[in-house]
Amino acid sequence: MRPLPDGAPGEALPVLSFVSSLFGFREGMTYLNPAPLYHSAPYASVAAALRLGASVVIMEHFDAEEWLSLVAKYRVTHCQMVPTMFSRLLRLPQETRARYDTSSLEVVVHAAAPCPVPVKRAMIDWLGPVITEYYGATEGHGFTWCDSAQWLAHPGTVGAPVLGELQILDEEGQPCPPGTDGVIWFRGVTNFEYFGDPAKTAGSRSTDGEASTVGDIGHLDADGYLYLTDRKSYMIISGGVNIYPQETENLLATHPAVLDVAVFGVPSDDLGEEVKAVVQPAEPSAAGPELEAELIAFCRDRLAHFKCPRSVEFRDELPRLPTGKLYKRLLRDPYWAGRGPAASV
Repeated sequence: MRPLPDGAPGEALPVLSFVSSLFGFREGMTYLNPAPLYHSAPYASVAAALRLGASVVIMEHFDAEEWLSLVAKYRVTHCQMVPTMFSRLLRLPQETRARYDTSSLEVVVHAAAPCPVPVKRAMIDWLGPVITEYYGATEGHGFTWCDSAQWLAHPGTVGAPVLGELQILDEEGQPCPPGTDGVIWFRGVTNFEYFGDPAKTAGSRSTDGEASTVGDIGHLDADGYLYLTDRKSYMIISGGVNIYPQETENLLATHPAVLDVAVFGVPSDDLGEEVKAVVQPAEPSAAGPELEAELIAFCRDRLAHFKCPRSVEFRDELPRLPTGKLYKRLLRDPYWAGRGPAASV
């Protein structure tokens, strides 16, 4: 919850001009919404577009080729997406992709989950420098942003801060130097609270009450651009080593046999936790020991071995929300059932 704005219901909120300036929203645009309207980002974008008098096309569910068809049919200029949608589009046959005219696109915004570098680079190569990215949360505690040119100069970044003073702090609350991971904090933005959960609200605040965090881990480069590592709650501690699974997920997502992937820690009597991958294969019939060995070897050729999965499980589909967010807890919790505190992480 955030305090109600001080203004009449008919007045435009400051966020409208903020979104319009960053995302290039304008009168006369055509906005395509491929995501569910119960989520804050699609809802806010559609509301802003309507207030500007734009045309809005709503997809009832995302389908990659239908998305292309709608862009071509309605000469769509603006859209907001998630990286999973990018991956689905890139897996379409080249002849299918070439069938539709996407030249009307002016801005394609993406957020909600980290985007693997090869996926975003491929999208920019295809659609052109129309892709912008932001990092933020429904809590409204801070905001970063970058356009295609900035991202190409800083591959993998989620942008530089445009709302709030961004800080990367270690476990003792001290600033981390560039390139060193820590907890992402913002100062001086929204005074939010979690409904009915004062303990969680207090846990999101700094000791002076002026900064807040949602528990994400990342680092800044020398130019002040932010890179996400993972959620703190997803960290795997294996043999005393801290492992953030997002890096492994991003790598596995580039393998042609992988349609979707989740990486997390499972109990190990020897190491405490070990790395496990759950994969939705592009071809269900390929699931089995040979593909498991191939994926593990693929990781070991490209990552430090302690970051690589020791086992791979195959599923017909991974539990993603329609917003694109992976519901990792549904996959992870059964492994921790009855084993103490890690089960509730």
